[in-house]
Amino acid sequence: MNTKRILIVDNEAKMRRILELSLKAMGHIVSEASDGVVALSIIEKQSIDLVLTDLRMPRMDGIGLLAALRERGMDVPIIVMTAYGTIETAVQAMKLGAIDYIIRPFEMETVEMAVTRALAMQAVQRENTFLREEVSRGWGAFIGTSAAMQSLYELIRQVAPTRSNAFIVGDTGTGKELVARAIHEASGRKGLFVPINCAAIPAELLESELFGHVKGAFTGAVRDRVGKCELASGGTIFLDEITEMPANLQVKLLRMLQEGSIERVGANGATPVDIRVVSATNRDLHQAVESGALRRDLYFRLNVVRVDVPKLQDRQGDIALLANHFLHKHALGLGRATPRLGSHVLQRLEAYEWPGNVRELENIMERAVVLCRGEEITLDQLPVELSHESLRHSLSSVATTDNTFTDCSLDLKAQVESLECQIIKAALERSANNKAVASRLLGISERTLWYKLKAYRVDN
Repeated sequence: MNTKRILIVDNEAKMRRILELSLKAMGHIVSEASDGVVALSIIEKQSIDLVLTDLRMPRMDGIGLLAALRERGMDVPIIVMTAYGTIETAVQAMKLGAIDYIIRPFEMETVEMAVTRALAMQAVQRENTFLREEVSRGWGAFIGTSAAMQSLYELIRQVAPTRSNAFIVGDTGTGKELVARAIHEASGRKGLFVPINCAAIPAELLESELFGHVKGAFTGAVRDRVGKCELASGGTIFLDEITEMPANLQVKLLRMLQEGSIERVGANGATPVDIRVVSATNRDLHQAVESGALRRDLYFRLNVVRVDVPKLQDRQGDIALLANHFLHKHALGLGRATPRLGSHVLQRLEAYEWPGNVRELENIMERAVVLCRGEEITLDQLPVELSHESLRHSLSSVATTDNTFTDCSLDLKAQVESLECQIIKAALERSANNKAVASRLLGISERTLWYKLKAYRVDN
């Protein structure tokens, strides 16, 4: 069982002592309060995972404590202890948010069972909250049969069953998070897979996001918060763009890896965690270490096994599989029949360099589905970037053909103007005579294009 912080609230010192001994024997950290006023003060100052409270106490009783916590928005799980004659009060306590009650006098086994049950329920509630946030993300499976992907699959199979930390390296859009999730799912670890993008969260909030905080730790901390590292205990945390993490938090992460515990912002004590860390970056790792973006000692802790994710242009044989998968996915989402991928379109896709990798391919296929009104994806449903790539290839062939210099003239100016005129005509053809699009393809302003059209007397 993971160690939890439990607060016992009872005006009888002897009862507090008996409960303390029992709960400490279970491995928990125990605090004590003689009434609701003292308990509320403790809860406001430190992180408490469970409260075990009597109902009848001086100054502030159990009902008053429940009401005060509810008013302050503190959702600390509470078990109430009540005598036979006050069961109605126990029912009232349950309505105010208590999760269980124990009738006095009781056996210690009853208390231990109730505590175990309450902590398990708390863990499930946290997991359900996290899963509700993640369910809409639509995680997909790997698609690809290329040699590069087969090598990646084999490395994942080797790494996953171990406890070793892994470092995933790859360009933006290659699917580094899918690789991290695959490692977790094949690992057999029972806890959650918790992703966090270190570049997407402001530096001043990242510490709380990672390690959590206690109420009052800083302005706006109106209640305790469980951090992603604590949430991932027993599972895997995925730190994407780790090189963007501030240096002070890298020190705290290193300490977590060394000691197996985390400390919430503003807390006085540490909480043990059992986490496997999978990190990722799209930067050159060695350069990141040399520049100081990633601490050298942390690098060696995280980079036990390096996993390189191939670029899409290095797995050209997978483009058709991926394109058809994304067509089906987005057609299904729009309630349409899946359109076919025309052969000319596939040729265009396979000729493109894909700077945005798989993510860019998915975006283009989604666009194609939205624009398609027939049964087949056509060239005019592809974005300008792919037209530009096609233009580049066609111009390359124009420049290398044997009859480029038809009159065998060595007049450099004449030949340059002739080739420039051909390029402009090709751009106009590709853009369906749209001057704005053609100017973007050519990398010049629309005003310059109009000037050249006039100079070369191109019919427009």
